[in-house]
Amino acid sequence: MTKPLGRLSLIVILVAVACNIPVLTSTISPLPMPEAVSQRFITAAPDSTATATPFQPVGPTITPIPSKTPIPLATNSPEPGSSKPEAIPTPIRVSQPLPAGTINFLILGTDERPGQGFRTDVIMLVSVNTGEATVNVISFPRDLYLTIPGWTTQRINTAFPHGGFSMLADTFEYNFGVRPKFYVMTNFEEFISIINSMGGIDVEVGSFLSDSCDLPQSRAGRCTVYPGTVSMDGAMALWYVRSRHSSSDFDRGRRAQEVTYALFAKLMRGDVIAKAPEIYASYQNSAETNMSLNDIVPLLPAALQISRDSSRIHRYTVGPAHVYNYVTSDGAMVLLPNYNAIIQLLSEAVFRQ
Repeated sequence: MTKPLGRLSLIVILVAVACNIPVLTSTISPLPMPEAVSQRFITAAPDSTATATPFQPVGPTITPIPSKTPIPLATNSPEPGSSKPEAIPTPIRVSQPLPAGTINFLILGTDERPGQGFRTDVIMLVSVNTGEATVNVISFPRDLYLTIPGWTTQRINTAFPHGGFSMLADTFEYNFGVRPKFYVMTNFEEFISIINSMGGIDVEVGSFLSDSCDLPQSRAGRCTVYPGTVSMDGAMALWYVRSRHSSSDFDRGRRAQEVTYALFAKLMRGDVIAKAPEIYASYQNSAETNMSLNDIVPLLPAALQISRDSSRIHRYTVGPAHVYNYVTSDGAMVLLPNYNAIIQLLSEAVFRQ
């Protein structure tokens, strides 16, 4: 049963996430646009930012997605409010088992506010190999438009609000052949509270960013950060992650990984294992998760090794080379998955092929 576990549940999970490792140039080229949607293909926005992925194509064996798991599937039903179904590519996946010792979970950030609904605008799949003490993190764009089993064709960030973690896990399994076992989710207020309770964080900013903001450090209504180490409180970190007017959604994924790593780095300055019971008792309502303390503790030894050797951490992004721009029948701009490219990415990051 899902229950709030507190800052330990969130922060300890974050020890197994993105680091500030330079991202190499991807050599994957998008495949031809599927015939069913070719007339809706549009060009990328002029202010979009390419996000390369640190892997080389390895030619995985891919097959149509099997029906081994009885997941109820949508019948390509229309987006809510739409007058006709959307045509999307057929999922494929790597026919490989997970490596021994692999634990897959999701880190989710929501836009939930009191009295309002929410969507999971930050989606990171974290794949930890406890035996090898390695971790790979893959960011998925919120506008990825795909089949949500048992419901409809929609953006990936609507799956959890509609059907909970089980529906989002079904979505990952059906579309990508990977079923996350656990999740950790936090909203705006919790995010700010966690960072402020730590005394702020030092974020290794990868690229220049200037955008509108409503913060004490703004100048003429704008906040600006430059590459390098930037100290941030909770509100500043939230602005940095959510900034959207001068950058792309792919760039937001990179910034979310940078902030997550900053949380990890701040935590690992102390003796997290010795202080785990104290931290757990002090912060009990900061995040929602299906993980128990017994699920978290086995990750700590690997986390300590990872904190001492950054080469054990790798980060990836489902970026422009892995999607097609698409306009739905209602005129919404979304991203269709390029399954071949995404499967090659997952073959490297999750299946270790």
